Amino acid sequence: MLKSKKDKVNKELEKEEKAELGDLSSSSRDEMKEETLAEPEQNTETEEAERTVNYREQVNNFKDKYLRKAAEFENYKRRMDSELSSFYKYASESIITELLPVLDDFDRVLNSWDKEHDADNFKKGVDLIYEKLMKVLAKQGLKEMDSKGRKFDVNLHDALLQTPSEEAEPETVLDVVEKGYYLKDKVIRHAKVIVSSEPEGKAG
Repeated sequence: MLKSKKDKVNKELEKEEKAELGDLSSSSRDEMKEETLAEPEQNTETEEAERTVNYREQVNNFKDKYLRKAAEFENYKRRMDSELSSFYKYASESIITELLPVLDDFDRVLNSWDKEHDADNFKKGVDLIYEKLMKVLAKQGLKEMDSKGRKFDVNLHDALLQTPSEEAEPETVLDVVEKGYYLKDKVIRHAKVIVSSEPEGKAG
């Protein structure tokens, strides 16, 4: 009888211990679950932080490259402005250099005239200088306009006067008061001309 009561008490104690152990294991399992759930969340935060750092590094790299390119462009622009300014300032250097020998020839002819007053030699010297000057200018693309005897053209000529003429058709260039010139294919100065009109007896 005592034995059976003792066994009964022991069984009840075992049940209580198992229940307690069950509760403990259950709470342990819950903790493990929480830890397991917490680990990925912690990993996600770490990855996000790493990505943020990478993005910042990339932004800084791009910013640095942009600033370098902007500085290079500013230097290039400043250099080009300086070169263009120099080019415009000395653009006529080439033709001036070619004209210096012509200027020397003028000096020689004028000095010769001052000493000798030889009109024939002076005229020959001026003619030679004129030819030399025209060669230099022709090399640069200058061409004299051939106007005399041609039909009057408003794109090429400025009419100073109209003169009745029986020898030429109306609106023909009779004489050139001031020569016109082309620079390559561009008219840089219109010729000032005298143009023919109908003879007075035929007019009207």
